[in-house]
Amino acid sequence: MKSVSPGDDKTKTMTLEAFADTIVPGVKRSPEDRSVAGAVVDPGAVVAGAVELLETPAPGIREGLDDLVRMLNDHARSYADLQGLVLDSPEPPFVALSFADRTALVQALTAPGHPEREVWISLALFSNMAFDTAAHMHTLDAIAADHPGIRIMGLAKPDPDGLWRFPAFSYGRPLADLHPDTTASGSPA
Repeated sequence: MKSVSPGDDKTKTMTLEAFADTIVPGVKRSPEDRSVAGAVVDPGAVVAGAVELLETPAPGIREGLDDLVRMLNDHARSYADLQGLVLDSPEPPFVALSFADRTALVQALTAPGHPEREVWISLALFSNMAFDTAAHMHTLDAIAADHPGIRIMGLAKPDPDGLWRFPAFSYGRPLADLHPDTTASGSPA
């Protein structure tokens, strides 16, 4: 396997994409796509912007991403050695693993008792957040851009004025009567 520098942007992006794709799998973007394993037929965390979210200041891990990439690739090398796998591709070690092996490794890293568990669970949660909520985007922008997670989850579009109103109650009835002092804008008096 070619030696890849952990600080290399391509290595970083490919490794983070492969991790995110392990958490919320997606369809390959092209036949040559190595980061996305193509385990499903719908877009996943990568297309939904997982790497973009990780690289924003909001999650608070942007400065540590190079270290996480290095650690993940070190774990992938160790995992491959234990499993008797030969990683002879030019991709970073985690990317070179099959989807099943990526999944097994992530399960081990997030298992109770693993000393780095919290770190890997955080990375997994942010991958989910990128897909489920488009946390790196304003919701109206995500809807306008046809964000795959928002679309797949079926988030209702707002009214033309940009506000969400729900004239039909999800349970078929109101859950409580409005307080008599509630203002027209919905605020308590």
